[in-house]
Amino acid sequence: MIEHIELFFKSIFIDNMVFAVFLGMCSYLAVSKKVATAVGLGAAVIFVLAITVPLNWLLDQYLLQPGALSWLGEEFADYDLGFLSFIMFIATIATMVQLVEIIVEKFSPSLYNSLGIFLPLIAVNCAILGGSLFMQSREIETFGLAVNYGISSGIGWFLAILAIASIREKIRYSNVPAPLRGLGITFIVTGLMGIGFLSFGGMLTGGDEAPAESAEKVENVEVKPVLEQENEIVNNTKSEN
Repeated sequence: MIEHIELFFKSIFIDNMVFAVFLGMCSYLAVSKKVATAVGLGAAVIFVLAITVPLNWLLDQYLLQPGALSWLGEEFADYDLGFLSFIMFIATIATMVQLVEIIVEKFSPSLYNSLGIFLPLIAVNCAILGGSLFMQSREIETFGLAVNYGISSGIGWFLAILAIASIREKIRYSNVPAPLRGLGITFIVTGLMGIGFLSFGGMLTGGDEAPAESAEKVENVEVKPVLEQENEIVNNTKSEN
């Protein structure tokens, strides 16, 4: 349970897709002018990551990793289909994005029109593919952790675009210097927000317990009184002279 909580908060705040690794910046900058649009796209990203990361985890575990095909028989144990990772991951992502596009167009035509080209472009959003690749490189151990990582990564991206959209709506009525209007002030605010999210870096990095052997050694060390140590130093100095 602890590892699920740790992964959840770490993926949202410490390893945030936008502020830590700068993934998905094109959609983050282009669709963050209004809060309503940002909420719609952020919800779509959460849905796609929550589905694609676990599906790609299953593909990685039972198809792509070296020896993953051993469940088919001993003759397949030496097969390595890792070179198909990008193709399989992108195919899964594209399928889910098409499903999201159909659902949004059916139930919310206004949101579909406001998102425009950026809704189908979720399929090539580097944050979506990055979630699956990070899942693979970090060797997520269980299917449950993969689901957790997909949802929490999506929530982190959602919070980032929601925050910048809220700020940009307020900045619209502020007296921003002419050279910084538009993307200029957006980049500055994004940098400041990134610095703020960096402060969460020590949230889950508490001190580790010392190994049992080293603890026993520390306990068995005889600590001499301070006066005794000083006398030894003085005697050693006199003998050297």
